[in-house]
Amino acid sequence: MPTSELSATAPKAGGRDWAALAVLMLPVLLVSVDNTVLSFALPEISAALQPTGAQQLWIIDIYPLVLAGLLVAMGSLGDRIGRRRLLLVGATGFAAVSVAAAYAPTAELLVTARGVLGFFGAMLMPSTLSLLRNIFHDAAQRRLAIAVWASCFAAGAALGPIVGGFLLEHAWWGSVFLLAVPVLIPLLVLAPIFVPESKDPNPGRIDVVSIALSMLALAPIVFAIKKTAEGGIGIGVLVPAVIGVVALVAFVRRQLRRPDPMLDVRLFRVPTFSGAVAVNLLSVVSLVGFLFFVSQHLQLVIGQSPMQAGLSLVPGLAVMVVAGMSVVALVRWVQPSSIIVSALLLSAIGYALVFLLASPSALTPIIVAFAVLGAGIGAAETLSNDLIVSSVPPAKAGAASAVSETAYEMGAVLGTAVLGSVLSASYSAHLTLPSGLSISQAEAARETLGGAHAVAQDLPADRADALIAAAGSAFDSGVTITSGIGVVLMVVSAVVAWRTLRERRSEASPERAPIV
Repeated sequence: MPTSELSATAPKAGGRDWAALAVLMLPVLLVSVDNTVLSFALPEISAALQPTGAQQLWIIDIYPLVLAGLLVAMGSLGDRIGRRRLLLVGATGFAAVSVAAAYAPTAELLVTARGVLGFFGAMLMPSTLSLLRNIFHDAAQRRLAIAVWASCFAAGAALGPIVGGFLLEHAWWGSVFLLAVPVLIPLLVLAPIFVPESKDPNPGRIDVVSIALSMLALAPIVFAIKKTAEGGIGIGVLVPAVIGVVALVAFVRRQLRRPDPMLDVRLFRVPTFSGAVAVNLLSVVSLVGFLFFVSQHLQLVIGQSPMQAGLSLVPGLAVMVVAGMSVVALVRWVQPSSIIVSALLLSAIGYALVFLLASPSALTPIIVAFAVLGAGIGAAETLSNDLIVSSVPPAKAGAASAVSETAYEMGAVLGTAVLGSVLSASYSAHLTLPSGLSISQAEAARETLGGAHAVAQDLPADRADALIAAAGSAFDSGVTITSGIGVVLMVVSAVVAWRTLRERRSEASPERAPIV
């Protein structure tokens, strides 16, 4: 039956269904905000817990790393026990552990708490998109719901620094974790009322070996990337890289042999699917990497308060949301691949502005650059998510949505692992310390920009000013290098989109059967 006929006969969503969409956006926003809100709290965390540079990166990385590794497994579990039920279990655990993270007394315990948050966060995300597919049967309404879902992802990533800035202006760093409690309590109350339960009537078996292999592949590879950026290639990089690659190969081979794979890797043979996944991943890498350094630049280099820094990003957030929603109408007249390629090149221009104009006083260029980057990311993310789930057979829609969410979380990991590590390495290499520092002070100042500011508080005024100036200059040298990498990533992503998506216009919005 033609798509138009299916759309005409599909039932329309009512008020209760749109209320369910609003409820399901609560965990989407929370998980997305949680990916970036901590970047804004890094200066205060550095001062309070005094983490090393590696610990600082792991505080951010461990959450999306665990989340990404478990998304497909939790999606399979939701198919078996019920997606709404898994959502409620995850929300309860996430709220409880968020309170523990808020009061973590050491960097090590904060890393541990973030890892457990990733475990419960993985229960939240696979359920949302699958539930939306069960609620919205009409193709046009479902595309709008997906646009809202994708916009919440993108907006949440940008909203993190704004929310973090407000909280840090009025409370201590742990308040960024307590944010989860008032968000998840309404979810626990409203989800049983508005969100219908959804299960797979014939779920596959839970594959513990595949779960272990997926985690064993992700963690060592990201660790190797981080170590390469910090100190070059050595035995400490090669061993985990080999472990990760071997585990990844074993995971793929196991999925190909099983009659009911946890993840059907054959989906990657579809050019539109694999290209859209790559666009999704690289877009998030660029967004999270940008937010990683801009939050520190605004506070510790330019000298803004957390709240001022958050407000500086409001224009970019607004542009990102508007761009994400606007492409829903624009795609009726313009080929989706053309929009995506143009959006990614626009994001490259955003990074180029930082590359050319970054300086200790560059506030306006940063605001403009984030708005340009946000416009590109908002448009590209909305369409790439829709293409991921529309380019595969209806029976594979659940697996496709899990891959979409995994790509997002892996992008969040790599954004800090790659761009964050390059920035940290460049900062340490370019920092010229003033004379008169003790060995411990020199080590702390060279670890992170926040560490340099903490050391400066204990120095005489003249040496403190010299250290802060040197640290700001070294940090901006790293920002320049990182921005150059961001430009290359976005251009590469645009080339991938042009080569894989441009011949598949008819797949931009076909009718998909809802997940039952």
